Amino acid sequence: MSTRKIITLVEETVTEGGRPVEPAARVAVVAAIIANPWAGQGFVEDLNPGIEATASEVGALLAARVVDALGAPVEAYGKAAIVGLDGEIEHGSALIHTLKFGDHFRKAASATTLLPAVEKRGPAGVVFDIPLKHITDATIRSHHQSIELRLADAPHPGEIVIALAAAAQGRPQQRLAPLSTEQ
Repeated sequence: MSTRKIITLVEETVTEGGRPVEPAARVAVVAAIIANPWAGQGFVEDLNPGIEATASEVGALLAARVVDALGAPVEAYGKAAIVGLDGEIEHGSALIHTLKFGDHFRKAASATTLLPAVEKRGPAGVVFDIPLKHITDATIRSHHQSIELRLADAPHPGEIVIALAAAAQGRPQQRLAPLSTEQ
């Protein structure tokens, strides 16, 4: 895996709806800008060698860093793969939709649910939202949220941005009734 840059963002919401959020709602994102392992090869039928060479390594790198950056137990999480213009969306999906990648974060967060994801292709500076859901029950509405990210110089055409996001709580000031009240 060839990594150009690692970016860490921590967001704390201290006021929402004109009211204080106590404790502050904390969300962390860690993104690695890596070389696309399939760049310049044309259509690659078998993505497995690139998955084997990259997915677990990037998953281990990001999982440890995002949990550390959050600085609190993870309650919600999500992932992203943003592919540069010379790649395919499938290249990003190949790296993040494998247990070799996701199990690092599930283990670090003591999670059991699948990680919600966004995959997209775009130029450097493309805006993307990482969806987050509860780590053990994807039906817990309070934890359905997203965080927006834009990296001014990534991805380059032959790169992929791989990111993990973690939240220490649900949405600030959430007040929707549980899903079970509608069933």
